[in-house]
Amino acid sequence: MSSAEREFDIVVYGVTGYSGKLTAQYLARVASEARIALAGRSRERLLAVRETLGPTAQDWPLIVADTSQPAAVQAMAACTRVVVTTVGPYTTHGLPVVAACAKAGTDYADLTGEVMFVRTSIDRYHQQAVDTGARIVISCGFASIPSDLNVYQLYRRAQGDGAGELCDTTLVFRSFFQGGGSGGTVASEFESMRTASSDPEARRQMDDPYTLTTDRGAEPDLGRQPDFLWRRGGRIAPELAGFWLGGLVWAPHNTRVVRRSNALQNWSYGRRFRYSETMSLGRSFAAPVAAAAVTGTLAGAFALGSRHFRRLPHRWLQTVAKPGTGPGETMRERGHYAAQTFATTTSGARYLGTFGQQLDAYSGTGVLLGECGLALAFDRDRLSDLRGVLTPAAAMGDALLTRLPAAGVSMNTVRLS
Repeated sequence: MSSAEREFDIVVYGVTGYSGKLTAQYLARVASEARIALAGRSRERLLAVRETLGPTAQDWPLIVADTSQPAAVQAMAACTRVVVTTVGPYTTHGLPVVAACAKAGTDYADLTGEVMFVRTSIDRYHQQAVDTGARIVISCGFASIPSDLNVYQLYRRAQGDGAGELCDTTLVFRSFFQGGGSGGTVASEFESMRTASSDPEARRQMDDPYTLTTDRGAEPDLGRQPDFLWRRGGRIAPELAGFWLGGLVWAPHNTRVVRRSNALQNWSYGRRFRYSETMSLGRSFAAPVAAAAVTGTLAGAFALGSRHFRRLPHRWLQTVAKPGTGPGETMRERGHYAAQTFATTTSGARYLGTFGQQLDAYSGTGVLLGECGLALAFDRDRLSDLRGVLTPAAAMGDALLTRLPAAGVSMNTVRLS
């Protein structure tokens, strides 16, 4: 059965979870013409969620599928053009969905922030997805759309200006308000640490800045690219003079996704493309101390966690990472974030790309993942020709440059010099 002949345009898998429900709510508001089904492990819980989605969604079919039952997951993948999944941790629950979509030639989008899940998906299913025509698109939410699309729009701008390839490129979160984490996000972080703590080879790969590349031997030797940076803002760009920058918790995953985007597109960003992420801690007298403390804490936590995480009590981990929990609606409405990406090109031109939402990371993720699902289903003439395990920019960069601003995402590029 061809993709166009399938019963559904999009199946949202995991709608009874926190991020899944937010994604379904967004699609119910903006995608009234799409053929959408809701999927999860419990029909009763699916019914309860559907009741909260308003009149548009009341006729959306329900699909019961558990990742422990491959036949059910395969049937789900075979009946739709796109599977949008929020079921994590992905190392535990994601691979059966990737396998089913790769086999069926079904496009796929997820929210993973787990480096080794992506690496395993590439190793096991990339070639099969290429052969069947499936786009397996990873990290389509707050991780890693702001990072990936900001660099992509800068690449497009520099390319259009004839300003050369990208060289030193750094994302800086300038403002961010988030009312806490969800159980799913915490569980994914724990899963990444658990994998590294139990597997020395996984720990080695997670330390490699090019873990997710298409060809490790083809990557240029650009020296150290540390995951967590502590430095004066003026070292990044004159516009940041006086600010102090510290480590960003999402950097270990996001930076590797962006580097994979470059490799998937035949290193079109540039062979001297160096990418890092950080956050502004302000310019007060205490800012350098805060920046150093944040960076040191993150680096230490990741180093120790990847080695000793398995020693933590399992019951404690379950308490901290309680499934389905997250910030309440009032707290989410106060949320916002703004990312700036500074880039220098081989011609010496300097650019600034901006990306932000007047939403918290979770509500924002519902928009970003929903729009990725819609792009995969309906914008096929604007998607790249690539197939396999892909990044958002490599799979649908041009489509998202149109879709996201129309969905309320603030995006812009400016030539600084």
